[in-house]
Amino acid sequence: MFASAMGPSVITPYYFKATEVIETEDISMSTIVTSDRFPILSRLASKYRGPISAAVHINDNESKDRVLAQLHETFEENPDMKRYVDIHLIVDKYDRQFNMWRNIAKLYARTNYIMMLDIDFYLCTDFRKDILENVELMAMLREGRTALVLPAFEYIAQSDGFDYSHFPNSKEDLLKKVFEEEKLDMFHRSWEKGHSATNYLKWYTATEPYRVKDYNFSYEPYVIFNRQSSPWCDERFIGYGANKAACLYEIYISGIDYYVLPNDFIIHQSHAYPEAARKRERLFNRKVYTSFREELCLRYARQFEANGSWNTPISNNLRKECKKIRGFNNIIKTIDE
Repeated sequence: MFASAMGPSVITPYYFKATEVIETEDISMSTIVTSDRFPILSRLASKYRGPISAAVHINDNESKDRVLAQLHETFEENPDMKRYVDIHLIVDKYDRQFNMWRNIAKLYARTNYIMMLDIDFYLCTDFRKDILENVELMAMLREGRTALVLPAFEYIAQSDGFDYSHFPNSKEDLLKKVFEEEKLDMFHRSWEKGHSATNYLKWYTATEPYRVKDYNFSYEPYVIFNRQSSPWCDERFIGYGANKAACLYEIYISGIDYYVLPNDFIIHQSHAYPEAARKRERLFNRKVYTSFREELCLRYARQFEANGSWNTPISNNLRKECKKIRGFNNIIKTIDE
């Protein structure tokens, strides 16, 4: 019955370990990588020039040795890979266990703070410097109740998004691309729920960080947060659809607020998508996500009530979001009595 079910993975933490001295009060890029993205990982190492914790998945089939050789070659070709990148190798026969891979990258990151980054995004600004030198933002991250959002953009014409060397590297240049040239827009503008809570109209004129007020359960921002005070990604989500949203939903329900950085941003680098697999897996994961949200609201409500934090601000996000679930208002009233 379970002959084709998902089985154990062979995980090798620090298959390659960065040689650069890593300070714990720093921000690691926490990312997941497949073999077709090795060149992009190398580019990220040279662009970021800071700690990177990368979970690299390789299929356990006849291509394994060839792909491993490509990984070694990538390290040999770029000294920045050796200096900054920790590789945690995952070898199995199962594609797209995205949340398990994310947890591996987070688990073995060697800094207190991580950015959960999709490898296809280009870092346009030096947000790391901006954050590490900002006393208020660092205090918020240390407290563990804040996740910082970097607004994500993409080129309207996919053909414009392949050459990263032409991407804007300042907010001023970005705004020209958005309003004068009309070449850039919010990431996944065809699926507004994914990023609209960032409130791009507000961001265009913002000069200070601001809190996300119109959260919805489809929100998938790219965030920087405290690695040790945040929940893990739920690994029941396999394949495309809802996997990252589920991670971010639990972060939010656990009592962590999202704050948008006013001057920093990232841009998606164009690539082809396997649309047939995406459509099929999204339909399945949409059903899983509905049940997951109900389960999560019940679990955290019980946890907050048991540890005495129900009547504190930590439960505010849960109260606001979980009341959207049918019947949950009655549960909230019962706990409040």
